[in-house]
Amino acid sequence: MIGSEAIRVYLARLASRQPTPGGGAAAAFHAAQGAALVAMVARYTSGAKYEQHAATVERITRVADELVVDALSLDDYDEQAFQSVIDSYKLPTDTAELKAAKNAAIDAALVEAAHVPTRLISVAGIVVALAGELFDIANTNVISDVAAAADSARAAATTARVNIDINLVAIKDGALRARLAEQTNGLEETAVFAADSLNQRVRERILT
Repeated sequence: MIGSEAIRVYLARLASRQPTPGGGAAAAFHAAQGAALVAMVARYTSGAKYEQHAATVERITRVADELVVDALSLDDYDEQAFQSVIDSYKLPTDTAELKAAKNAAIDAALVEAAHVPTRLISVAGIVVALAGELFDIANTNVISDVAAAADSARAAATTARVNIDINLVAIKDGALRARLAEQTNGLEETAVFAADSLNQRVRERILT
């Protein structure tokens, strides 16, 4: 939904006393901003001066543009998944069978809800990787935006990690919870480390 509304409207909804948008939307927006910054830097890295890197820059631009769309679309999935969690908590518990069915439905909805931030971490990792590719070839006039892109992606990854965790701890089925934990443990670490490293490299280039 954030892909089709004004920023002011989105921020007003984010600030409202409503369950969505929330952290999931924020993570998606962080990722989209990071990808957009990568695309911007790539577009400034063009012309005769950068001709030898034209193919690389063209690929990075194309992929970054696609990632903006992908990241924003994940917000819609996040809202749908969170609504499923809310709906599952409203199921009846009048009998033991209904209570068991409700618990199973809640766990299934929580697992499904964890898929969106998992995908966002993957998007964030690609954004950081693209920013890293640009570091050595980018137009130096926009080199600070390489770091900004990486930091936006880092924020997406760490926010998504927290969203996975909040779903994880709410799962009652121990085996299901353990499986999801195993699948997602440390998932964000590569993106975070790469973003921190790239930020430092950019700052060193600027300050030396």
